[in-house]
Amino acid sequence: MTESSVPGVIGPLHYPGHGPNAGTGVAICHGFTGSPLSILPWAEHLAAQGFAVTVPLLPGHGTDWRELSRTSWHDWYGAFEASYLDLSARTSSCYVAGLSMGGAVALRVASRQPVAGVAVVNPGLSFYDRRVRYIGALKHFMRSTAPIEEQDPTATPTDDGDYSRTPLSAVHELKKLFRSSYRSLPAVSAPALVFASLKDAVVPPSSLEMIRRRLGSREFRVIPLPHSGHVATLDVDAATILEESTTFFLQHAANRVASESS
Repeated sequence: MTESSVPGVIGPLHYPGHGPNAGTGVAICHGFTGSPLSILPWAEHLAAQGFAVTVPLLPGHGTDWRELSRTSWHDWYGAFEASYLDLSARTSSCYVAGLSMGGAVALRVASRQPVAGVAVVNPGLSFYDRRVRYIGALKHFMRSTAPIEEQDPTATPTDDGDYSRTPLSAVHELKKLFRSSYRSLPAVSAPALVFASLKDAVVPPSSLEMIRRRLGSREFRVIPLPHSGHVATLDVDAATILEESTTFFLQHAANRVASESS
């Protein structure tokens, strides 16, 4: 674990595997404007089970919103894909996972790489704010905006790396990422697990419906999180995410070993 340049915000996370699950890797992607701190409990839980886990700090994150404005979605995606490829080379079976925008990134990796499976929490592919359709023009008139906040968050407030301002140029890049991830959904063939908060004020229900309609996976399961907001990995239903994702990873790792030995 390393520190980022912002006090209270952690940098990339790396946990070596141990025990029976040492050969199984899980690469996890954090969300837009966030940091690995938002998925720290998830990463630590999987590491405690013996999985090899990596969580990169995406370019432009964990520093300053102005730095984020100088990065593109290709930078974010490329950093996570490289993290997955590195972990995959050191494990016999490797999964991808993600929160929010990190879910969109993980799904796109799953469409391009032979992942063992994909588990995502409140994956974003669409926006509530209709002004996003004009973001390409708006970014030239307004440099930044206040971040999206949940009005009645169920989780205890934490400093998970979110910025005080959101650059509109980065929102434009986010829109491009969502579009690319949406188009790639039919190419995802690995087993998929989606956790969906019923009180999510950040990602609209249309994102999940897009996945339902387009995902190419034959094995696809949605687990509702009835008591949590958007950052569910730090919220009331976090235990459900930890337990169900662990079962998912163990089950499919065992299935892969069985199929390769038959």
